[in-house]
Amino acid sequence: EKKPSAGEMFEFKGLAVNYGSCSVALDGRPVTLSPTELKLLFFFTRNPGRVYSRDQILDHVWGDDTFITDRTVDVHVRRLRSQIEKDMEHPRFILTVRGFGYKFNDMQ
Repeated sequence: EKKPSAGEMFEFKGLAVNYGSCSVALDGRPVTLSPTELKLLFFFTRNPGRVYSRDQILDHVWGDDTFITDRTVDVHVRRLRSQIEKDMEHPRFILTVRGFGYKFNDMQ
């Protein structure tokens, strides 16, 4: 995985992710995320619109040699949503694709 440049950014619907400084803001306000939540958000924002299974997310975010359950993904997605979503019942960023996994919303 290539290292992001200092100015490399992702912006969508008020969510701003700066990969170089590992910072996140929502509607201009800083958001504090755990290292795992940040890695998860980086993964989703680098692959918007693509659906990933829990196992694929585990491999990409935690690595192949980590022995954790796929439900760990659900817990971390829920924690991440609690930080960046205004309405957890109707998320606008990280969407659940029932029966498949999760994706980052790529629709305006």
